[in-house]
Formats: sequence, C-alpha cells, structure tokens
Amino acid sequence: MKDLKSSILKGKKGLVIGIANERSLAWGIAKSAFQHGGELALTYQNEALKKRLIPLADKINSDHIYEFDIQNYEKIPVFLKKLSQEFGKLDFIVHAVAFSDKEELKGDYVDTSKSNFLNTMEISCYSFTALIKEALPFMNDKANFLTLSYYGAEKVIPHYNVMGIAKSALETSVKYLAADLGKKGFRVNAISAGPVRTLAASGISDFRYILKWNEYNSPLERNITLDDVGGASVYLLSELSSGTTGEILHVDAGYNVIGMKNVNAPDISKV
Repeated sequence: MKDLKSSILKGKKGLVIGIANERSLAWGIAKSAFQHGGELALTYQNEALKKRLIPLADKINSDHIYEFDIQNYEKIPVFLKKLSQEFGKLDFIVHAVAFSDKEELKGDYVDTSKSNFLNTMEISCYSFTALIKEALPFMNDKANFLTLSYYGAEKVIPHYNVMGIAKSALETSVKYLAADLGKKGFRVNAISAGPVRTLAASGISDFRYILKWNEYNSPLERNITLDDVGGASVYLLSELSSGTTGEILHVDAGYNVIGMKNVNAPDISKV
C-alpha cells in the first residue's frame, strides 16, 4: 500500500485504537491516514487480535504495535509515556472502541441489566474521556481526537438498545471535551458512520435488514464503505478542519436527513 494520495497528514503522528480486522472502521481510518502521509502506531487487546493486526500494520509501514487494555486506567499513562519515547508525541488519537453483551442487544432495552449497562457505558463512552485526560501531556500543539458513533445515538434503532444510550453519552462527551480542550488548542470530533459489515455489527440481530433499509432509503441509495469513513477522518484529523471541533460528522450516505421511507424503495421482505 504505497499509493500516496496526498501529503495532507505528512509529518503527523497518530495512534489508532480499536482495529479488530480488515473490515474495522478503525482500519479504514488508519489506511486513509497512511495514504495521506500519516505515521501510525496501533494497539491490540490480546494475542488473537495481534495476529490479525500484524499484517495490517505491515500494509501501512508501521512497526509500532502495542498491547493495550483501555480499561486498565492505571497503565494508560505508562503506555503513553512508552509510546512517546519510542514513537514521539502524537498529533491525533483515534478511539474506535465499543462493547456490549450481544445477548442483551437481542431483547428490549427495558430489560438491560445494571452490570451490562455500566460496562457498556464504561468501555464505549468513559474510556474516551479517560484516554484523553492521560494523553494531553503527550500531544503536540493543535492535536485532535476522533471517536466513532452511530445514528442509534439519536434515534431508536432495532436491537441497538443500550449501545444507543452509550453512543448518545459519547456524542455529548465529544461536545464537553471540545469545550474543555479548545482553550489548549486541541480539537475533539466524532464520525457517526452508517451501518457497515464489521465484527462489532455482527452482534446486532437483523443487521442484514438494517443494511438493506439504509441502502434503499438513504439519498445516495447505497451503504457506506471504509473509504468513505477514512476520507472523512482525514479531513477531521488534518488542518483542513482547523476550525471544526465538537462536531458529530455523519458519514451515512445521507440517511440521517430522511424522515420517511423512500416510496420507490423495493420491499425489503422480498429481497
């Protein structure tokens, strides 16, 4: 993967957290950042994910891959100090981390257990704030932070349940963090991506139906790609968006602007 599309991110160093495999939104972001000149460090949570990550890291010429547990808060500053010493200070961090018990996404939200509610909120929302707090001393001037959300934070999506609550909290966190860090010259934004076949999406029941619904009813009449998300991320991670912070940028083929079913859309039940 040597085809440099531009030098928009040339000289910029970033950390991408949350790549599970080549279908991850985080991988789309990392690939696009590299193609536009960025240098990247990547993390994995366990040995199984490390095996998947190594060949992807090779594709973007990264030999900086680290084991990292975002819930081990005491070790976050230790990890960031080591990263800074070996890789250098960062210009951006991409947080693509979320989790909920997939069994609890199958039923009604009202049945969400306390333990899964708290765990989902911690991993999918609080971890972003905790990471940023510890990362500030290791960031370059005008650095920025990016996380990932979904339309289920704004409207009810079948089988998204407590993840929608966590993503709503995450989007609000983006706004409050942007206000806190603006005085330091740092920016904080999120991409609200449309449905994509990722490892995380595999835990959502009727996901094929959701994909078809989005395809038939979005203005662009298609689903998004990793490159769509990657391109938007390059904008938010670069100086092209120097006046943008606290923003939730929809990359969903325009679905979020639609108020009712496309009258010309096929009957999904027959697809």
